[in-house]
Amino acid sequence: MDEKVVLACLVHDIGVIGFIRADHGYWGAQMVAPYVDEEVSWAIRAHQALRFYPDESVGYSYPESYIKNFGADYRPDPYIEEEYKRARDHKWYMTARMITVHDIYSFDPDVVVELEEFTDIIGRNFKQPKEGLGWDSSPSAHMWRTLIRPTRYL
Repeated sequence: MDEKVVLACLVHDIGVIGFIRADHGYWGAQMVAPYVDEEVSWAIRAHQALRFYPDESVGYSYPESYIKNFGADYRPDPYIEEEYKRARDHKWYMTARMITVHDIYSFDPDVVVELEEFTDIIGRNFKQPKEGLGWDSSPSAHMWRTLIRPTRYL
């Protein structure tokens, strides 16, 4: 895979960490947008909708875990369906689709992955601010500070 796809796969669920469950693709995309290529943040946002829709051309079926968790007749909210339709025609569709193909529910549970295998890719594709995440006055700095200090109420 292209390094942008690998990075997107590595960080696509960052919005789920700690305090966010709903719309995690939107949160994650917004969190990383100042630091990654636009294609990466777009793909992270779009994966949230794409995961509900199969694409047999790349071997992506509707996940069995979704049937188990949501039921066989589950339909995503209308905004997710609209997002899916827009994503299908987008030039970066396949980057977002690869996130769904390589998401955790497709991994072999016996495979051990070490972060060190990816540090060079992250270093080349994630622009770490010199002040540190949360301290650089980016539009998403407040999100990073919340992750760093989740119990700070003021």
